[in-house]
Amino acid sequence: MAFATINKGMLLALALVVPAVAGCSGYRPAPKAFHEATIQPYRLDSGDRLRITVFEQAGLSNTYSIDQAGYVAFPLIGAVPARGQTIQELESIIATKLRQGYLRDPDVSIEVDRYRAIYVMGEVGQAGQYSYVAGMTIQNAIALAGGFSPRANQGDVDVTRKINGKILTGRVSISDPVLAGDTIYVRERLF
Repeated sequence: MAFATINKGMLLALALVVPAVAGCSGYRPAPKAFHEATIQPYRLDSGDRLRITVFEQAGLSNTYSIDQAGYVAFPLIGAVPARGQTIQELESIIATKLRQGYLRDPDVSIEVDRYRAIYVMGEVGQAGQYSYVAGMTIQNAIALAGGFSPRANQGDVDVTRKINGKILTGRVSISDPVLAGDTIYVRERLF
């Protein structure tokens, strides 16, 4: 009789623990593309602000933002598609359009003035939107958000990132680099 009671107790405990442990294994490790994206040239997207300089053309040299549709509104040539382009590709596109009846040999230079924001959510001091800085790690981003909360899982985090036009989510170490536009989610620890 006592053996039957212990078995029922063990079964009840297992019934409670198995779903919790199964929930732990439901994550997806970061796909290979996550790590490859950190060594690729920077791809422009909505929210980036660019400093575009056209040599000896003060009227064209200014700071321009990439709009929600992914375009830069540039004088003389209108809307220029910027989403997904590298800085060098966008320099070439603008120079080519300016050559078509506006300037003989334009020298276009582009720098990122302000990167699009990152988002830190979950078990942190103050979840929210933060400015991205080149070279930032996930640990730096969490520090900006007030550090880990007392309930935070401090080993790894879930990151959602746009890569080649696709939204991917994966679990990475807190020492991994952050890319502009990333959403970092710090999970609650189980115990």
